Amino acid sequence: MSKADPGTIGQYLLACLYQGGVEHIFGVPGDYVLGFYGLMAKGPVRHIGTTREDTAAFAADGYARCRGMGALAVTYGVGALNTVNAIAGAYAESSPVVVISGAPGVREQRDDPLIHHRFGPFRFQREIFERITCAAVVLDDPVIAFRQVERALAAARQHCKPVYIEIPADQVMAPGYPMPREIPETPSSDDSALAEAVAEAAELLGHAVSPVVLAGVELHRRGLQDALVGLVEQARLPVAATLTGKSVFAERHPAYLGVYEGAMSTENARYLVEQSDLLLMLGVTLNDVDTGIYTARLDPQRIVRAAQNEVVIRHHRYPRVLLADFVAALARSVKARGEAFPAPAAPQPWDFPAPDRPMTIARLVERLDRALAPDMIVVCDVGDCLFAAADLRVHERSEFLASAFYTSMGFAVPAALGAQVARPDHRALILVGDGAFQMTGTELSTHARLGLAPIVVVFDNRGYNTERFILDGAFNDIADWRFHRLGEVFGPMQGYEAPDETAFESALSEALANRSMPSLINVRLPPGDASIAMKRLAGHLQSRVKGEG
Repeated sequence: MSKADPGTIGQYLLACLYQGGVEHIFGVPGDYVLGFYGLMAKGPVRHIGTTREDTAAFAADGYARCRGMGALAVTYGVGALNTVNAIAGAYAESSPVVVISGAPGVREQRDDPLIHHRFGPFRFQREIFERITCAAVVLDDPVIAFRQVERALAAARQHCKPVYIEIPADQVMAPGYPMPREIPETPSSDDSALAEAVAEAAELLGHAVSPVVLAGVELHRRGLQDALVGLVEQARLPVAATLTGKSVFAERHPAYLGVYEGAMSTENARYLVEQSDLLLMLGVTLNDVDTGIYTARLDPQRIVRAAQNEVVIRHHRYPRVLLADFVAALARSVKARGEAFPAPAAPQPWDFPAPDRPMTIARLVERLDRALAPDMIVVCDVGDCLFAAADLRVHERSEFLASAFYTSMGFAVPAALGAQVARPDHRALILVGDGAFQMTGTELSTHARLGLAPIVVVFDNRGYNTERFILDGAFNDIADWRFHRLGEVFGPMQGYEAPDETAFESALSEALANRSMPSLINVRLPPGDASIAMKRLAGHLQSRVKGEG
């Protein structure tokens, strides 16, 4: 491609993605997208084949959370529609994923034929994706196709949301028409509002006795981790994180208090956050998960809340104040507090493994916490593994990925694939329940095919244990898989069964040493075992189901 030869529509789309940091595209080929796949095979963007289209979308989500943008390519109808749940999750959790869908050719569509994969008017697919993306375009006009690509990708970056790009089969190799490149309008803060918001917040911080920062997921999505550290270390403020924002702040830092999630929090984190005389909420979304099913006890009169486009201090609202500008300006304005960060607590005596002691979730998480290394990314699925994992202390920032708000089962195994492809210098520790693994665990075969070496810990309680705590019944039971034997099917993989602590210790030691293939540890948990947070959550949900609240 050059100024004299700007290339085809398909080439331009791939070039823009590559320039934006997307070096891999996940997906499953199909006839309407094969032309795009053939084009991709000739360029620097590498295709990563997955076992299903929905897992391709989860993988692109994991990639986006580590690289800033991810992409997948699928066929029309059966392929694209299979990604809807995962893309809805990316939309809910603000992950910029690019959905590329093939489609019947423009000339073919004019005759309105009843062709395979069609389910209604051809526009229906775009209209569906309009509901779960921030931009949805069809590249059916070569005159404007380049501009459509630029605008869609710019929207994904600005809003941190998925976008949908449909490319009809006969347009992949159609020449495009270059236009003067648009300079996207960059959002900016209102200078007066920013100055007033920072002045009021700094004054409150100066008078506060026990201020605390509550860090949320928007800080990660906007790339503000360094700015957060600068503010915390300048003002010497303790930091808690929401569950969706977990690991936005390095959890081995002495300022870190733990995860705050209302009644599901540890006693120390909950007390320090709720008794704070000034809570600085940065990038926090007040959803039901982060508030412990709305059990959070936070006084609005003691809160400074900064979101992406506004700051709210008590009854004062400052619109058009960007989160990034507010955090940076506040760090420049505050004075260091006299208190030093507390020294790390002394290590507690450790008796793991205890002979003949059955595995429990509490002991499992405590042992995993001691095994975490700086090069590990923890990717967690939905269920008790998620709530239990809140107590893990990852080493570096942004090393914990989960579908913590949208809570879609089946996220972890494929998302870990995307995360490891995006960050090949890291190793994934995948925490997944047996029910979630049965949904998307086939993607572990792709890990094996690519020579990746994640450690997969299956929380095996023979069913949907979270639902059992809400309302028990045979409908929560599932097939009892022998997960540790899947290497016979999935390719090179080490498998272990761990009913007790001795077996788990042996399996974990071997898995940590194995860097050539996936390792799966099937942890057989006692019936009824659950994390403390899960028991608290289940109590609240039981009341809802029974109509008591």
